Amino acid sequence: MKRTILASLAAAVTTTVFAAPTDTDNALVKDTTKVIDIEEVVVIATPKENNRLRQQAISSTSLSQNEMRNNSVTSVKALSGLVPNLFIPDYGSKLTTSVYVRGIGSRINTPAVGLYVDNIPFIDKSAFDFNYSDIERIDVMRGPQGTLYGRNTMGGLIRVFTKSPFTYQGTDIRLSAATYNDYKASLTHYHRISSQFAFSTGFFYEHKGGFFKNNFNNKRIDTDDEFGGRFRAIYLPSENLKLDFTLNYEYTNQGGYPYEYTGRTDDKTEDRGEYIGKISYNRECGYKRNLLNGGLNLEHQADNFILSSVTGFQYLYDQMNLDQDFTEADIYTIMQKQNSKTISEELVLKSKPGNRWQWTTGVSGFYQWLKTDGPVTFQEAGIQSLIEDNINAGLSHLPAGAPTLAAKITTRPLPVSGVFDTPILNGAIYHQSTINDVLVEGLSVTAGLRLDYEKLKLDYNSVCDMNFDFSVSAPFLPTAIVRQLNAKTQFIGKESTDYLQLLPKFTIQYAWNSKNNVYATVSKGYRSGGYNIQMFSDLIQNNMRSDMMNAIKQDEVLGKFAGMMPDVPASDVNVSDATLYKPEYSWNYEVGSHTTWFDDRLQADVALFYMDTHDQQISRFAESGLGRITVNAGKSRSLGAEASLRAQVTDAFSLNGSYGYTYATFTDYVVSDEENYNGNYVPFVPKHTFNAGAQYVFGLRNGAIFDNITVNANYKAAGRIYWTEQNNASQALYGTLNGRVSFNKGNGQLAFWINNALNTDYQAFYFETMNRGFAQKGRPLQVGVDIRCRF
Repeated sequence: MKRTILASLAAAVTTTVFAAPTDTDNALVKDTTKVIDIEEVVVIATPKENNRLRQQAISSTSLSQNEMRNNSVTSVKALSGLVPNLFIPDYGSKLTTSVYVRGIGSRINTPAVGLYVDNIPFIDKSAFDFNYSDIERIDVMRGPQGTLYGRNTMGGLIRVFTKSPFTYQGTDIRLSAATYNDYKASLTHYHRISSQFAFSTGFFYEHKGGFFKNNFNNKRIDTDDEFGGRFRAIYLPSENLKLDFTLNYEYTNQGGYPYEYTGRTDDKTEDRGEYIGKISYNRECGYKRNLLNGGLNLEHQADNFILSSVTGFQYLYDQMNLDQDFTEADIYTIMQKQNSKTISEELVLKSKPGNRWQWTTGVSGFYQWLKTDGPVTFQEAGIQSLIEDNINAGLSHLPAGAPTLAAKITTRPLPVSGVFDTPILNGAIYHQSTINDVLVEGLSVTAGLRLDYEKLKLDYNSVCDMNFDFSVSAPFLPTAIVRQLNAKTQFIGKESTDYLQLLPKFTIQYAWNSKNNVYATVSKGYRSGGYNIQMFSDLIQNNMRSDMMNAIKQDEVLGKFAGMMPDVPASDVNVSDATLYKPEYSWNYEVGSHTTWFDDRLQADVALFYMDTHDQQISRFAESGLGRITVNAGKSRSLGAEASLRAQVTDAFSLNGSYGYTYATFTDYVVSDEENYNGNYVPFVPKHTFNAGAQYVFGLRNGAIFDNITVNANYKAAGRIYWTEQNNASQALYGTLNGRVSFNKGNGQLAFWINNALNTDYQAFYFETMNRGFAQKGRPLQVGVDIRCRF
């Protein structure tokens, strides 16, 4: 008898103990006979896989909502350290979500780790950092997932699942308050109207008072206000058809950026010694974002296969304002606006579970419209030090007695406009097959291949229209000659490129039962290339002197002195060569095992990996300091190990822990005779990641004010982390201790928590620009209280 969607959902309701309105998390606590496999409790519909995560030949970690709450996971950045070899530095704003796994990652532009929310891909990592108030579970899959998931999953994949209104009922109210003026509130209602239709809707608001002060005005610089809501509806029009619709919106208004000065990085005399260890911006900084996501999952179950259609839409409109010199000096600022719209579609056919031959075939594609308006504005001090002084220095080498030449820019402030359209078209076709019970029972072989095509375009318009006064004075002139001139420097044009990638995968696995297996896999992943639109400010600045000299020489009066002026030819710029960076790809070799011991009381997962990466993409500041760019850094290799344990020691006491080791170094990264980084560690990759946690449930007697008291403690660590390719700056191994005490009564909970209980002092982020170093400190000790209830 075929298994229908309605039957599956009915089974889910039974297994999750939601025939009565009890909390899933409390149900997990009360089951003391084994370590809970989250996927055994919650039915997860993924279009591409038939087996649970620990049954697959992949190194992975799953976190339930209860585990996220106990570890203060309120966004994707909080996963850092909880998952082996995963590092997401919590710095900057929601614009920047830099995810590093096993030695590869990305600070800007294309991500190296993919993100799916309810099976909908989030293409732009400017949308990765969103509110987790309604999240049921998170899966982190490490190693290339390119065969099934395509571009930008060469480091791994993060899958986020929201609560299903079919398996979770009631109205949730959550309130929170913490030191540093942090406040949160959310309300979500889940309602199953009938056996065919259920929906959920919710809203949230969050205010953060900020941890760090700007020395310039003595105000908190990292404040944050957010609000939004989510709607989900599931409709089952027939036994074999399921429609799952999601829609969510978020608005963010953040302050930024808390980068303190650490000192000069060259051998020159320190001129800002009094500012070391301080944040000092004279210009307002911040980030605002409107984010709308929608998706529709359709699933049809036929007799011999399952057909899924996943349609996604994302709209992002944001604005970043940044004091680009990161000091109290009025040098230059940047304002960047992004307007992005993305439509994605994927059709997947897969076999029914339980067959000897399991297969998945699919086609996918997306189109992204992205318009970026990113003007750089030179302020008073920047015009003088970066432009006027350089120009006049070139005019000061005339012999004695020659006329004195001088330029003074009169357009103040001086904007350098930049409007860029960078649309992306992507399409792919893929297939993966698994043959079970090859030669012996439990031995399986998997092979897959994906053909991925991508086309990138760049339509650029960057202009600097500058007025300036040019003066000539000499003993033989009765008065100085002063002329008002104009120089216009511009880059206007179009570029395009495309890429074609084959992404194979081969796996052999032996499972002696449903909860124990060993595997070996070889797979290829790639990260797409792109254009560095931040480079246009540099290109404009490089040609500015030439255009000024041309304006002077063409003047009817000043042209007479042309022979005395230096010849400054315009740079012969190939825009494509100057802005384009190539795709990055890697081969990953991995062996691992998932095992379960002692009557399901202990789960142990281990993996060893070796990754060979070519054309590695590295983020660095442009030479002028006017923005970050991505460059290809030749080759690197990464090898390491991962291990995780979950143990139910007694009925009330449980332990969990994980460890990741990554040794990632450059093997071919020679910039010049003076810059050779071969053998250096890859930046932003912790050598060690470590996590250990414990939970104890104190059961109370009948009639007590609370049902039980749950105590959680967690310690997570990472390091050493090198911040630069030169390996001249790093963060040593550090750890933070976090704890939570929850008083539970029925469907209510009162919890007190503490983060960074030891007040560990560490760098969350560090960078260098214009021979100066800047860092963002990690968040200090914070305590808070949460109230949750459901009715």
